[in-house]
Amino acid sequence: MVEKMTAQEHMERNAKSKKMLLWFAMISMFMTFAGLTSAYVVSASRPDWLNDFKLPQAFLISTVVIVLSSITFHMAKTFVKKGNNSMAGTMLLATLALGIAFVFCQFNGFNEIIESGYFFTGSESTVTTSFAYIVIVVHMAHLFAGLIVLLVIIYNHFKQKYNSSQTLGIELGAMFWHFLDVLWVYLFLFLYFY
Repeated sequence: MVEKMTAQEHMERNAKSKKMLLWFAMISMFMTFAGLTSAYVVSASRPDWLNDFKLPQAFLISTVVIVLSSITFHMAKTFVKKGNNSMAGTMLLATLALGIAFVFCQFNGFNEIIESGYFFTGSESTVTTSFAYIVIVVHMAHLFAGLIVLLVIIYNHFKQKYNSSQTLGIELGAMFWHFLDVLWVYLFLFLYFY
């Protein structure tokens, strides 16, 4: 005898499936960066490796900015669950502003590297700067995806699609955003200390 699922059970199963798919996607993204950082470690033994290369201050600032954006995203999710849509909207917009500020800081970091006489491609590039460039650009590509997700969440929020009992979209977006945050902190610390 087949039992019918209630609407609540169907929603819970749907939410679990979507969260599991997101976890698989995030793990595969992390493996990409694990491969890149492993290649970075192996390449560091090359004779043409720059041992005096330092990350620009802009990357430290961008790290603080992205951590703050994770806090505002978490606060937005909390406000939605509490039914305070006005504050949730404010926190989502703050997250968007911080996400854009992160990208701006990243480009400033690239400019600082170039102004220091290091280039990412061409005859004046080095293996060190090319690796840093690849790692950061690949992360930024994922961050652009995160910004698109955030824009969809903001749109849905202002269309009142989220409430204290319907938070799946904002939860999935927050999971992905926090993953991007943790991934950048890992990459920054890796590039800074290695």
